[in-house]
Amino acid sequence: MTRFPLFRRFEALVDPFAPGPDRPPPDRLWPFLLEAFRPYRHIIAMLAVTGLVVALMETGLIFYSGRVIDLMTAAGPDALFLRHGLELAVAVILILLLRPLAIGLNSMLLNQSVDPNLGTGTRWRYHRHMLGQSSSFFANDFAGRLANRVMQTSTAVSEIGYMGMEAIWYCAAYVLGALMILGQIDPRLALPLAAWVGIYLAFLRWIAPRIARASQRVSDARSTVTGRVVDAYANIETVKLFSHGNREEEYAGRAMRRHLLRVRKMMRLMTVMMAGLAFLNSLLIVAVVAPGIWLWSVGTMTIGDVSAAAALTLRLNGMTGWIMWVTIHLFEQTGIVREGMQSISVPHDVTDRPGAPPLVLRRGEIAFRNLTHHYGRGHGGLAGIDLTIRPGEKVGIVGRSGAGKSSLVNLLLRFRDPEGGRIEIDGQDIREVTQDSLRRQIGMVTQDPSLLHRSVRENILYGRPEASERDMIAAARRAEADGFIRELRDPAGRTGYDAYVGERGVKLSGGQRQRVAIARVILKDAPILVLDEATSALDSEVEAAIQNTLYGVMEGKTVIAIAHRLSTIAHMDRIIVLDEGMIAEQGSHSELLAYDGLYARFWNRQSGGFINLEAAE
Repeated sequence: MTRFPLFRRFEALVDPFAPGPDRPPPDRLWPFLLEAFRPYRHIIAMLAVTGLVVALMETGLIFYSGRVIDLMTAAGPDALFLRHGLELAVAVILILLLRPLAIGLNSMLLNQSVDPNLGTGTRWRYHRHMLGQSSSFFANDFAGRLANRVMQTSTAVSEIGYMGMEAIWYCAAYVLGALMILGQIDPRLALPLAAWVGIYLAFLRWIAPRIARASQRVSDARSTVTGRVVDAYANIETVKLFSHGNREEEYAGRAMRRHLLRVRKMMRLMTVMMAGLAFLNSLLIVAVVAPGIWLWSVGTMTIGDVSAAAALTLRLNGMTGWIMWVTIHLFEQTGIVREGMQSISVPHDVTDRPGAPPLVLRRGEIAFRNLTHHYGRGHGGLAGIDLTIRPGEKVGIVGRSGAGKSSLVNLLLRFRDPEGGRIEIDGQDIREVTQDSLRRQIGMVTQDPSLLHRSVRENILYGRPEASERDMIAAARRAEADGFIRELRDPAGRTGYDAYVGERGVKLSGGQRQRVAIARVILKDAPILVLDEATSALDSEVEAAIQNTLYGVMEGKTVIAIAHRLSTIAHMDRIIVLDEGMIAEQGSHSELLAYDGLYARFWNRQSGGFINLEAAE
């Protein structure tokens, strides 16, 4: 059944991975939803037609059942099939063929074309948009919350689309069909139904938002309870060490009592809703069936008409509770979408200009021209940096914490755009070229490298995915990583280069993560190399071996190396000393020592090879 080509044909009506608009999603609810539904507008139009047909067929079936009763009453058992056999046979054929066909087509459009593709397509687009955000965007929020918003918002959009067509539109069409049938039987029966619909919608508009808000408050309170309980369990040793079990009971108890109060308030609304629905449903039965019986008693309606009217009202009775729950759920889903929009609809703060060309790297010269960046605070960061790094030159950057070292590198990588001045590579302003082409030309090893929760092989090949297995292993060997990699084994039984490293590489030691990251950069073989405390997590023996490797990797490249351990950059062609966002000193190691300035004080006051920032004041 799953291989039936008709399913695939309907599933392929929309490509959920088709390129979307190159702009952030709208920051208002209805435009946000309309943009999500736009690729499916032709399918939604077909769904509206098929949903209307199905609803009218269902109401028509009830109407025809009333006619069958009248035919049976009038003809009697002996003459029924003789007089009306052909009509009944045609009705049976239509019920067996046309009704399943209409319902099947409607279900195909909804379940194969819209529901899976809508959720996947919105999730794909929101993920692509989030990947384009700058590093500072992710630094200002929790990665888990951002991922949760992408997943939940796309699911909520899909739920809204599904429930809107499956429930709301179907029921609206069903009510329309009921009004048409009752109006055809006798207009005086359609009037009480129309009035009842107005009262029901007013009640729905009053109760649904209140229950949705109450449900959200209950959910928030439940999350608080869970958080406090998990916090106690996760820190159980601390709780027991300080003998604070009673305090933790009270701490969680306060949250549980708040949760109970909110549950009680919501359940009060639920009781009001159920009582209100019971009254409205009883009102509908009396308002439609009682006049029908009276019209039958005066000879205006047949028994079949009364039966059809009664069946329609009973069917509507069964649907009202369902619609109420769907509407409440819709309010909850729109609340999820509104929350998700707070992250998903944020425009990118670092963008490529339209038609930006790729960076063309010829020599590898880097020029910082009057570079200024204060993170919007007016102070801190960098202040008027003028610096040219010649092609193939190896430059060390030193300075106290907050001197601007990381800011310089982040701006070079265009994780942010400078507030003033510019950065040029071979005469090209990096804001005028594409970000991807810029970063492809730069290899970087950070102090605390982050690995993907994938195999060691995939992490190293991230530097150059098309590299061969031989090149990948050679890079690992140069990084002194091949030995420990071959001894790895993860909980799933994968070994060596196939072993998974855990989230952010937590299953490896700091030194092992660093060596895998260095292997990744060695494999990338970019013409510009940035080292930010690249060997700080290594022990002395491994560091010595890695330093020799890095010296080889630096050959022919333009290098920027940030270090607190001054011995690691003493061999550089030039050393730049930053202080309070400005260049305080520059020169070779020997020149700076002879100058007897800030660098010399750093060197003379090192402790264990690191800058002693306090003593260097």
